[in-house]
Amino acid sequence: MGVNASVLAIDAGNSKTDVALIGADGTVLSTARGGGFQPPAVGVEAAVDVLGAAVDRALELSGGSGRPFSPVAHVSACLANADLPVEEEELAAALRARGWGATVEVRNDTFAILRAGVDEPRGVAVVCGAGINCVGMVPDGRTARFPAIGRISGDWGGGAGLAEEAMWFAARAEDGRGEPTELVRTLPGHFGLGSMYALIEALHLGRVEFERRHELAPVLFATAAAGDPVAGALVDRLAEEVVAMASVALGRLDLLDEEAPVVLGGSVLAARHPQLDARIAELLAVRAPKAELRVVTQPPVLGAALLGLDHTGAAAAVHERLRAQYG
Repeated sequence: MGVNASVLAIDAGNSKTDVALIGADGTVLSTARGGGFQPPAVGVEAAVDVLGAAVDRALELSGGSGRPFSPVAHVSACLANADLPVEEEELAAALRARGWGATVEVRNDTFAILRAGVDEPRGVAVVCGAGINCVGMVPDGRTARFPAIGRISGDWGGGAGLAEEAMWFAARAEDGRGEPTELVRTLPGHFGLGSMYALIEALHLGRVEFERRHELAPVLFATAAAGDPVAGALVDRLAEEVVAMASVALGRLDLLDEEAPVVLGGSVLAARHPQLDARIAELLAVRAPKAELRVVTQPPVLGAALLGLDHTGAAAAVHERLRAQYG
């Protein structure tokens, strides 16, 4: 798999997979992109086949096509839907069976975002995209995490959750059960509809695909920025959830009283909504005054690669070379 490859880094989300072959000196030998990783929908083997297609493409681009197969030293895979340790173990076994590397480590994909945003494996990341999750790590190998599988595990937030909350308040405002809010107009207006009733009907009957409700999260933030108190309260609640997760994770790792990075990632947090950013900073200053807020800008596959180099014991200069190639 590429004569000089040391680490096979995989970052696999629900919608896409990124793969990178990394040399022992930190050089990126090749990269490839594949489809989404969804074992709950298609099964573990079919989902790993999607990874395999991207791995094969990276091998071809590195010049390994047609050569005898030679596993890399380590496979570092950060995967969506690996929410519980038992799922990580099952997926690691499936990857080991492919023979891609001498050793394999599977982590939830939130760890890739964390590692991409810190200089060493130390800190906490909160990711808010379609859902919400938080993980933390320290150099001695300890980690902090949450199940993060939805309301049954105590989660609130994420783009989908925010959209549903916004629709709940707007529906009640329109029919008289709730307080007035501009969301009554802005949410259906996004789809060119004139009322919440029309939006509810369109979603229920499939005239608007239910998955498109994610599009309403930015509408919620815009409505809050325009001064709507109901929308603003939802934004503030998300900030409270982000800080609650971050501060608990910091506490579990004994980092509350130390300077430690708190990395924010995912489409909702990376959008840098001023009200949300300000409220997170305000609340975190109270709960974890020494924490340093960061917004990750590097691709998560960099984090998977850095975790792989951590595993192989690569020198700091190797880490720096790799990071420099991702800007």
